[in-house]
Amino acid sequence: MLIDEKDAAGRLGLSPRTLQAWRVSGGGPIYRKIGRRVAYAVEDLAVFVNAGVRTNTSEGVR
Repeated sequence: MLIDEKDAAGRLGLSPRTLQAWRVSGGGPIYRKIGRRVAYAVEDLAVFVNAGVRTNTSEGVR
């Protein structure tokens, strides 16, 4: 299922501006462009969140 930027930001607890910044700089969840529209797959948001799983503060980025 594809959702828009506002819904994706809400699911992640972020502002839409954060997602916009990540699209420019990288490091955010995978997104799709459909014409001029930006869309996120719910499954890709879950992958993005799960990639941030850590067991302690000294773990590096995986």
